[in-house]
Amino acid sequence: MSVSTSVQSSHWQGLISAYRSWLPVSATTPIVSLHEGNTPLLRADHLSSVTGCDVWLKVEGANPTGSFKDRGMTVAISKALEANERNTIVCASTGNTSASAAAYAARAGLAAAVLVPKGRIAPGKLAQAIRYGARIIEVAGSFDDCLRIARELAEHHPVTLVNSVNDHRLAGQQTVAFEIVDALGWAPDIHCLPVGNAGNITATWRGYTAYAAAKRCTDRPRIWGFQAAGAAPLVHGSVVARPRTVASAIEIGNPASRNGALSARDDSGGLISAVTDEQILDAYRLLAMREGVFVEPASATGVAGLLAEHGRGRLDAGQRVVVTLTGNGLKDHETSMAGGYDSIEASPHTADVARTMKLLP
Repeated sequence: MSVSTSVQSSHWQGLISAYRSWLPVSATTPIVSLHEGNTPLLRADHLSSVTGCDVWLKVEGANPTGSFKDRGMTVAISKALEANERNTIVCASTGNTSASAAAYAARAGLAAAVLVPKGRIAPGKLAQAIRYGARIIEVAGSFDDCLRIARELAEHHPVTLVNSVNDHRLAGQQTVAFEIVDALGWAPDIHCLPVGNAGNITATWRGYTAYAAAKRCTDRPRIWGFQAAGAAPLVHGSVVARPRTVASAIEIGNPASRNGALSARDDSGGLISAVTDEQILDAYRLLAMREGVFVEPASATGVAGLLAEHGRGRLDAGQRVVVTLTGNGLKDHETSMAGGYDSIEASPHTADVARTMKLLP
């Protein structure tokens, strides 16, 4: 079984290859990689103009399975294969984790079972997990029910849990901060990102902290995390029993990494706030139409939050800002198509199409 390339070349070969000394792997760890990482970091000209800041977008939807989850999964699955004690991977998911876990398990030759809340997962994500060969278990409950069950399974049965409660996941996900500093030569003043189960905000802050300790950057950013108003337990300070939001990837009422998220907020002098579904969808459309980046709704939450904070006067002009866009828009094409779209019919004649385009009278 081949789990990583044996060809020696200068092309990108994945996060573990690039950041091995920063990760919990050894020379004997079997590396399971789909060459994740090295995602685009784009300057957002429109958002920069609107906010008066220098805004950059970290496009994590460019990872192999279309989301940031691949960063952590390459480490988690590699370590699971190294342990060689358990041959089944299990996770709870609102979609992206299931797709990533299933893909990396397939790459490693391991079985995967994914627990998803029935009726609360975008079809594009479910389609991925199905095609990668995972066993799909639709739980009549919430994501929080799925995670509780997955944790109990890992405690009492020979399966490896690869949710972000697995610290190897967080170790891999911290590399997003490494890439940003390596690309720009500095850490931003503010880093914005969506918050669901809170593993990514925890890991991102860990990455900046590690780089600062090693003097790879002189400053650390303020971490600004944003939840959907209908699923904002960290904002309200209590569990949300029935979370609901159009941003299904962050529809989580009891984040497993709650403490890490709060520490990231407090230690960085940042904030965790909530934005409405309307604000999320406005940002979702803006990213596509003004920046040319198609994301799933949850991925637009960081931009929605940035614009909301700008509107409240909390964003000083001239700040350097990075926003994590967590997943590809094709993950949830149904939202894009909801409500239909405008189109114009034309006959199969060039002149007719030209008139329709107002190129001819």
